[in-house]
This record gives sequence, C-alpha cells and structure tokens, in this order.
Amino acid sequence: MDWALLIEKAVLILIIISVSLLIAMYETYAERKVAAFMQDRRGPNRAGPFGLLQPLADGLKLFMKEEIIPTSSNRFLFVLGPGLAMMTAMMTSAVVPWSSHFHFFGRDISLQIADVNIGVLYIFGVVSMGVYGIMIGGWASNNKFSLLAAIRGASQIISYELAMGLSIIALLMITGSLSLSTIVKQQQEGHYYVLLQPLGFLIFLICAFAECNRTPFDLSEADSELNMGFHQEYSSMKLGFYLFAEYINVFISSAVMSTLYFGGYDIPFVNDASLVGHLGQNLVATLQALSLFVKIAAFIFFFMWVRWTLPRFRYDQLMNLGWKVLIPLALVNMLVTGFVVLLQANHWHF
Repeated sequence: MDWALLIEKAVLILIIISVSLLIAMYETYAERKVAAFMQDRRGPNRAGPFGLLQPLADGLKLFMKEEIIPTSSNRFLFVLGPGLAMMTAMMTSAVVPWSSHFHFFGRDISLQIADVNIGVLYIFGVVSMGVYGIMIGGWASNNKFSLLAAIRGASQIISYELAMGLSIIALLMITGSLSLSTIVKQQQEGHYYVLLQPLGFLIFLICAFAECNRTPFDLSEADSELNMGFHQEYSSMKLGFYLFAEYINVFISSAVMSTLYFGGYDIPFVNDASLVGHLGQNLVATLQALSLFVKIAAFIFFFMWVRWTLPRFRYDQLMNLGWKVLIPLALVNMLVTGFVVLLQANHWHF
C-alpha cells in the first residue's frame, strides 16, 4: 500500500472540505452584502471590521439554539435528512480538478481527489442522491407543509436533471471523455467549450439554479405558501446543515460549470506550459487554482445577482419551463451537435 499517496489524499480531502465550509460560511455574508448593495442599504457591518465576523456569529447562534425533534416525527430519518443533504453536497467535489499539480518532496501532488474516467457520470450520480435529503427531511417531519415542499423539491430536481443530462450529452460528443481533467486539458489546447456549446451551457446554468433550489426556482422553500418549506421543523445545526448544503451546492455547481465550459483551472490568454519554465510548477499551480476560484466567484455572484433581481416563478411555470422548453431545446442541441460531429468525422475520414 502506498501510504504516502493515502496521506496525500486524506490531507487533500481535509483541505477541500475545510475550504468548502469556509466558502459556504462567507457566501452567506456575501449574499447579504450583495442584497444590501442592490437595495441601497448597508448589510452586516457590526460583527468585526466590515462585518466580516458575521458568519461566525451566525454559526455560533445556530450551535447555541435548542435542538428540537418533534415527538410525532421519525427520529432516525429526521436526523438522516440534513446529514444526507450535507454529505452529497460535499461528495461532488471529489472529481473536480482544482489545479494541475504541485511538486513537493520529489512527488507530483495532484489537486484532484479522484481522477476517474467517469467523472461527469459520478457528479450526476451524487447530485441525484441529494433529492433524498430533501425528501426524507420533509417526510420525517410529519408536517403537511414540509411534505408538500419536499414533493415540490423532489419533482423539481428530477425534472431539471433530465435537461441538464441532455445538455451534457452534447458536450460529451465533442470531448469524447467523461474525465474532468481530460476536458480541462482539451480546453487548454483549444477553445473553451462555452464557445462551442453556448446553448448547452445556458441550459446547464438554468438547471443548476433549479438543482440548488435557488431563486427563481426556490419553490420548495416558498415561505409565502409553505411557511418555511421542507426544513420548517428543523432547528440548531440540523437547519444549519440544510442551509450549508445549499451554499456548498452553489459553490460546487460553479466549480463544475467553470470546469466544463470555461477551461477549469486554465489561466485565460496565457500558455500555462511556457509559464512553468519561467515561474516554476508550484507557483503556476497556485495561479491556476486562483484562476479557477476567480471563475467560481463570478458564478457565485451571478447566483446572488439573479436572486435579488428575478421574482419567484409559479410552480406550473417552473414545470412548464423544465418539460416544455428546456428538454426540447436540449434535445435539439444534442441532435445538431451530433450532426456536426458526424459531418466533421466523415470529412476527416475522406
């Protein structure tokens, strides 16, 4: 057994989990600041300089709140729901390449936990499990509002997964690979795939909003209709797990979109290979990680911008958009992409 590799992966998992939690904490701060800017108010500004300690204060408040489990609920499933939501949110990060590699102690240390050749399929498999966290939490609460919200959330996620999957099929026709690291390397050598698949990217982006339960698709948390949604009966850190899972999903969705369509950790307008000769592999790997996080930050800001710009859809509008607009568009995009790829293949053959 390669103990050095095992330790390397364990440390990498610990770092990615810690960074994901830290980013999720400060996404709550950023969201409140973006909302304040758009609504011409100050936002959090009391806890620490510029309000930077506000997420810590919020976290402490959640930890200190009383832990309540309704007597009529299913206790085991009530606890399992938020844990499952949090676990599936964290698992998706395993196949994302955060940078190329560092060179330490005579070893090349990859910044990807698992470079599996079915990375895209793994992401869809884990994301599809996230619906159980919502469904179990809503059903175990033994509350009609929670159950209705869970049914809404489950049907919404399942519906939009179809369009998202079809949009990815068109991309995979071009890449010929399900490995995220291979897709990044192809974009480093050629064009970003957003230029070849603009419609596919737009469909994927809209579906990402629905998968993350973000406005204007937050129908399962519609407080004007369902009090508070599927986590109405939750308190303390069980509620915190659901809230953290949403923000981690936003972070990971941004990372996946950056990887699939915007070159991942590739530094735009720069030849990364020639840069290694001037700056060294470790510094270039650091700059590549920063490049990816800048792209992720841009997507996170877009998620927040849309939340405070667009009103919530009615539920029939949400389902009509998924089934009658996005799925037909994704099918057309897939057929057109397949036709173009076939023409190119025949041209090259002759």
